[in-house]
Amino acid sequence: MGMAAEPQFHVLAVDDSIIDRKLIERLLKTSSYQVTTVDSGSKALEFLGWQEVEEEPPSVSPDNLQEVEVNLIITDYCMPGMTGYDLLKKVKESSSLRNIPVVIMSSENVPSRITRCLEEGAEEFFLKPVRLSDVNRLKPHMLKAKYGLQQQDMIEVEDILIPEVKPVCQQQQQEQQSQLQQEQEPELNPEEPLHNKQHEQQQQQQQLHQQQNNNSKRKSMEDGLSQDRTRPRYNGLTTVASN
Repeated sequence: MGMAAEPQFHVLAVDDSIIDRKLIERLLKTSSYQVTTVDSGSKALEFLGWQEVEEEPPSVSPDNLQEVEVNLIITDYCMPGMTGYDLLKKVKESSSLRNIPVVIMSSENVPSRITRCLEEGAEEFFLKPVRLSDVNRLKPHMLKAKYGLQQQDMIEVEDILIPEVKPVCQQQQQEQQSQLQQEQEPELNPEEPLHNKQHEQQQQQQQLHQQQNNNSKRKSMEDGLSQDRTRPRYNGLTTVASN
């Protein structure tokens, strides 16, 4: 049986600088990612099939839906027209795109800018020039987005289609646990307490009998000593026989 091939993730890279686009494209391809590059936020939204309809939340038009799934968007922060932050907000406001992880890049280390992007939903904020070690941090976000959603979908389908299965399974588990506890509890022998009581009585009788024997022996010894003490003595007396 052959090993299952790992899924190839697709990354959309957005940067108005051709040099930075080529660099990030090369790093992503080195990590075996499929890469699409565009030079603006508006082109990124066009590639994603995003459209904004009045009085409705932004979504992806079925006609513009891309055949290739985009697993992650990595975008520069400072771009003319639409900044990376603006692109991030539009993606997170879209019901169809909000689950795509977004990573921001910037050559300026501005803490307030970094905090704002992370609070808006960005997964990472990389400082340029982007390195291979930075690119290696992208895969966990794509895995979480891809397989986390699949697991959530399975849970929702299970709750809708088979709502009665869970109570039945819980009842079966409780019965099995109860049966297991009964098997593990030691069986009590009703004759065992009576047997122990008889054994104790026998030991008490043996001890009493032994004590009586000892008392009898002690009394016999004392009687013998008493007879020796009361016997008359004739030392110093002369017996004369008469003719």
